[in-house]
Amino acid sequence: MRRPGAEPFTLRGTQQMELREFFSEDAIKLDIEGTTKDDVLKELIGLLRLDEKSEGMLFKMLKRRENLGSTGIGRGIAIPHCRSLVVNKLRVAFGRKKDGLDFKAIDEKPVHFFFLIVAPPLEVSNQYLPVLGKIAQFSKEPDVPGRLMEITEPRQFLALLEEKGV
Repeated sequence: MRRPGAEPFTLRGTQQMELREFFSEDAIKLDIEGTTKDDVLKELIGLLRLDEKSEGMLFKMLKRRENLGSTGIGRGIAIPHCRSLVVNKLRVAFGRKKDGLDFKAIDEKPVHFFFLIVAPPLEVSNQYLPVLGKIAQFSKEPDVPGRLMEITEPRQFLALLEEKGV
């Protein structure tokens, strides 16, 4: 029984959080050049602008995660993700490769869109899983892959995130 005047319990942080808050134009690359899974991971990591040692550590962590099973979720989308001490807050990046790349996705189709998520091991705001979930939700929208293929500049990507309200 609720006390009179007591608010119902809600997860404030997760309800109001929008993906748009986590992306910045300088962490969006619409012409990924890499031709292998490793190349693409390194290119995505480069968007986070870490030092060389941190980039190397992060690459090893992401490779370890990919070895457990591909983060290619189908529909041309992959969400490489891990927790690592090289970041002090949740960081994300987006990359697009128009030609697509074999990323060993679940549906065995080439991957064109890459959402990188890296969070520290202990994260007070606990946004890692909600962000991962929101990217998966965004990716499942029927028109998203087609629209991601058409954007020509980073701000259009950000506008699409806002429009979808995820």
